[in-house]
Amino acid sequence: MAVSTSFSGAKLEALLLKCCSSSSSTCSLRPSSNATTTHLSFSGKNRRTLIQSQRGTIRCEASGSEVLVDPSNNAKSVSALEQLKTSAADRYTKERSSIVVIGLSVHTTPVEMREKLAIPEAEWPRAIGELCGLNHIEEAAVLSTCNRMEIYVVALSQHRGVKEVTEWMSKTSGIPVAELCKHRFLLYNKDATQHIFEVSAGLDSLVMGEGQILAQVKQVVKVGQGVNGFGRNISGLFKHAITVGKRVRTETNIAAGAVSVSSAAVELALMKLPEASHGNARMLVIGAGKMGKLVIKHLVAKGCKKMVVVNRTEERVAAIREEINGVEIIYKPLSEMLTCVGEADVVFTSTASENPLFLKDDVKDLPLASEQVGGHRLFIDISVPRNVGSCISELESVRVYNVDDLKEVVAANKEDRLRKAMEAQVIIAEESKQFEAWRDSLETVPTIKKLRAYAERIRLAELEKCLGKMGDDITKKTQRAVDDLSRGIVNKLLHGPMQHLRCDGSDSRTLSETLENMHALNRMFSLETEISVLEQKIRAKVEQKP
Repeated sequence: MAVSTSFSGAKLEALLLKCCSSSSSTCSLRPSSNATTTHLSFSGKNRRTLIQSQRGTIRCEASGSEVLVDPSNNAKSVSALEQLKTSAADRYTKERSSIVVIGLSVHTTPVEMREKLAIPEAEWPRAIGELCGLNHIEEAAVLSTCNRMEIYVVALSQHRGVKEVTEWMSKTSGIPVAELCKHRFLLYNKDATQHIFEVSAGLDSLVMGEGQILAQVKQVVKVGQGVNGFGRNISGLFKHAITVGKRVRTETNIAAGAVSVSSAAVELALMKLPEASHGNARMLVIGAGKMGKLVIKHLVAKGCKKMVVVNRTEERVAAIREEINGVEIIYKPLSEMLTCVGEADVVFTSTASENPLFLKDDVKDLPLASEQVGGHRLFIDISVPRNVGSCISELESVRVYNVDDLKEVVAANKEDRLRKAMEAQVIIAEESKQFEAWRDSLETVPTIKKLRAYAERIRLAELEKCLGKMGDDITKKTQRAVDDLSRGIVNKLLHGPMQHLRCDGSDSRTLSETLENMHALNRMFSLETEISVLEQKIRAKVEQKP
C-alpha cells in the first residue's frame, strides 16, 4: 500500500491526533496481502507514527497506545485515504485565493450610512494594515468616495474573508453587521474585476463617463505604493483598471458632454432655478478644494461672472482667481460664512468637515433668497459626510439637495450614454480576459522559482565536483568558462519547461494545459510542498497574533 507523501505533514498529523485520541479505539479488518513496512512519522511535542507492517496492518502509535486498521483490499485502502484527503483538514488545498470586493455604493446604500463608513484618504494605509491583519486577508485596498465605499481584498478563504471584513467595517463605522449586510454587495474574482473596470471607466458613476472617479482610482494606487498589504494582485488590478478607464474614454468618447459630480451639482442648481435668473443668481461656494474648484469652473462654463468663495485660507482662492480670468471671485473667511449664506441664492458646500456646517437653527433666521429665484434658497451639498443637516429641509424657505439627488441630472441623454456604455463593455470584456490570464499565470510562479532553484543546486554541486577534479592550478579564465558552460546547459534545458509554464495570453496555450504542465513538473522533480500555500499563509497569520 502506498501513502501519498503530498498528504504528509501537519494536516495528516492533525487527523492522526484525532484518530489516536482514544487509546481504546480499534477497528480490525482482515489483511489482504503482505507488504513492506512503511513509516510516516511526525516529531514534536506529540509524536505520532503511521506504520504499515508486513501483515498489511496500518498502525498509529501514540504514547504507547495503538489504533489498528487492517485494510481488506487495496480499493478500500485507497478509498479511506481519499476520504482523508477531502476532509475538512484539507479544505484549503483546493481553494485558490480570491479577489473579493465588499462594497456599499450610492446605488445600494443611503448617504446616512455611507458617511459613517467613509475613510479619509490619509487613513487608507492604516485601514489596509488592519485589513491585512485579519486571518484570511492577504492584500487589501480602499476606494472611499462620496458615492461609494468599497474594500478590495485578496482573501485566502472567500467566506471567512468576507465575514472578517464585514465585522471590521462594522467595528470602524459603528453600524451593526446585520444592517451592513442589507446594503452591501459582494463580488468575486471575474465579477470583482469587471466591477472595478466599470467603476474606473465611469460606467458605475451617477454621471456616466465622469472623469473624477478615474482620478480617485489613480489615487488608490498612489497612496498604496509602499504600503505593506497593497500587494501584487490588488496593485495589478487597480493599475489595469486605470488602463481600462483611459482606453474607454479615448475610444468611446464617453466623457464627451458627460459631467463630474461637481458639474452635475451645477446642472441641478440651474434646473431648480427659474431660467430667467441663471445670469444673475447670487452664487456662494463653501470650500476651495478639488470639488469646490470644479464647481467654480463649471459655474463659469455656464456663464456665471461673479461668485463668493468661503474658505479657511485665501491662498487657494487666490490661485483659482489667477487661473480663471474674466470672473469676479470674492474671498470670504469662515467667520463670515453665515453672513454670506444670508446674501446668497444658491449655496454649494464641498468641505472635508466631518460635522455639519449648517443646522436648522443656523439658517432659520437668515434673510430670504431674492425674489428672482422665487425666494427659496438652494443648498447643493456634494460632501460626504454631509455639510448640510437634513433638518434644514424642514424650513419652507430652503431647498436642500445632496449627492443622492444628482440622479435627476443623470437622467438626461440616457440613450446616448447606453450606446457608449455598450461600446465600453466590449473593451472591458477584452481587458478583463487579459487581466485574468495575467493573474492565472501567477499560479505557476512558485513552480518556476522552485524549478530554477532545484536546477541551480544541481549545477553548483556538479560544478564543484568538476572544479575539484581539475585541480588547484586551473586559471580563473577556465573556471569562468566551465561556470558559463554549466549555466548555458541549465538555461537551455529549462527553456522548454519554462515556456510551457507561462500563460499570459500571448500564445494559444490554454490555462488548463499550463496548469497540467505545472503539476507534471511538480511531480517529476518533487517540487510540491507538504502543506498548501494558502494554509501556510493562514498559519503564519495566526501565529503572529499576540
